[in-house]
Amino acid sequence: MTTTSIETPGGPGLLYRADAAAPVATLLVGHGAGAGVDTADLEALADQLPGRGITVVRFEQPWKVAGRKIAGPPASLDVAFTAAAAALERTVPLIVAGRSAGARSAARTAGALGAAGLLALAFPLHPPGKPERSRLPELLDAGVPTRVIQGERDAFGRPEEFPDDVDVDVVPVAGADHSFKVAKSAPTDREQALATLVEAAATWILAQVARS
Repeated sequence: MTTTSIETPGGPGLLYRADAAAPVATLLVGHGAGAGVDTADLEALADQLPGRGITVVRFEQPWKVAGRKIAGPPASLDVAFTAAAAALERTVPLIVAGRSAGARSAARTAGALGAAGLLALAFPLHPPGKPERSRLPELLDAGVPTRVIQGERDAFGRPEEFPDDVDVDVVPVAGADHSFKVAKSAPTDREQALATLVEAAATWILAQVARS
């Protein structure tokens, strides 16, 4: 694992890179609006995907590096994410990704970055309790193959809330919430939830590489 500081229009950002020995793809991942790149789902990807030929680069936004508790406006997140992509050597297909707010930013920038695909973890389809404020257009406007990995209990949008007639592949994670945590009473546990997430991410990324 290597850590590199990069300059963005909003200040320094950090790239946490886990390299595959013989990479076939690079996954650039943005974090959410609260926690940083050390959430369990992003760490699971960084730990396990390199062994399957996928280099994982987690990008910490400048607002988080600066110690602020609140994310900047969407446009600033997109500009910084674009700067992170520009800092990468593009020798293999690029998949852009993120969790929650990071997934929204990846969706908004995927087309301009020439990404081979978009992986959205815990996509905030709408604010909790406000399904009428849908953010589905952000996914549909990405213009690249898209997979969403969503907890069954996600208050920001359960898997069944994504319409069946749109070109977005949604993988449910049994019993999981927005942070992919699983209730103690559930028939599964968090380790299984994260294993589902990693497998769904790996198989889909490799399928996009095979098509590119």
